[in-house]
Amino acid sequence: MESTAQPRRRPTIRDVAAAAGVSRGTVSRVINGGHWVSPEALAAVEEAIRTTGYSTNQHARSLVTGRSNSVAFLLTEPQHLLFEDPTYSILLRGAAQALASRGMPLLLMVAGTADERKQVLGYVGAGHVDGVLLISSHAGDPVLGALVKQQIPTISCGTPLGFESEIGYVAADDRGGGARMTRHLLDSGRTRVATITGPMDTPGGRQRLEGYRTELGDRFDAQLVAHGDYTRAGGAAAMRELLERRPDLDAVFVASDLMAAGAMQVLREQGRTVPDDVAVGGFDDSGLAATLDPALTTMHQPLERIAHEMVRLLLEVVEGSDPAAITLQTPLVVRASA
Repeated sequence: MESTAQPRRRPTIRDVAAAAGVSRGTVSRVINGGHWVSPEALAAVEEAIRTTGYSTNQHARSLVTGRSNSVAFLLTEPQHLLFEDPTYSILLRGAAQALASRGMPLLLMVAGTADERKQVLGYVGAGHVDGVLLISSHAGDPVLGALVKQQIPTISCGTPLGFESEIGYVAADDRGGGARMTRHLLDSGRTRVATITGPMDTPGGRQRLEGYRTELGDRFDAQLVAHGDYTRAGGAAAMRELLERRPDLDAVFVASDLMAAGAMQVLREQGRTVPDDVAVGGFDDSGLAATLDPALTTMHQPLERIAHEMVRLLLEVVEGSDPAAITLQTPLVVRASA
């Protein structure tokens, strides 16, 4: 026997207004942010939304507002780093949580190659997202210039080199953190403190090196500097380079925990103990640091807070505010490696 039951009608704003005893305009204001709504009316509408099962028709809303109600998490690195470097997964999770609380989805996009950049810029330029959370930007990266040219609301994770006055950002205190770690290693009695930097076209690579160099002052020795690429393999290669060049080094400040893991592996392979022969300090405190053997002394980046602040600043830009910049402190976390 065929059922004659009719499909349940989707609740509308009219239904919510009737249940709450308010006008449709009041319901609309609640749905669009709750501005100019009394606390009593807000509570009534929220309860009516719950009891009626109303949900926003995002497609219809987009037609009215001209917005997609979504945000892109854009990583300008090779895809494998999304899974290899734990900092990216923490940033991704934090941004997704911050947007979920606002009822907005997050689109993960990777632009590590020329073809990927072309596809991504075409997609965001067509208005499919309201704004971009730009992760790991590089100086001279065409993505930065294209986002500015297309006037796409963007907030960068770290200083957007060359675009500081045009794009807002949330950054850790890379320079101060680099100086603090260098001071910690010197205070522990080490006298030949080397460093493995991040890429010199990234804000963290440049500024952590600046902090190291400033803290050493006249004691700075270019022979104790090797450049890495924020990967485990890159940290290992830089550590080998330093040991060949300066086998007498007794400490190394590594500009990321992932590179520090590679550096510590090389030290073990070459018969150096950590921290007795060589003290090792990292930067990030993303979770990997505590699992290394010995546990890694590092600078703590407040990655989840960075992600939440990036979302907040981006949505303000989407609403018409001028770009803003925030720099967050990086506390020293002392463990067994230094």
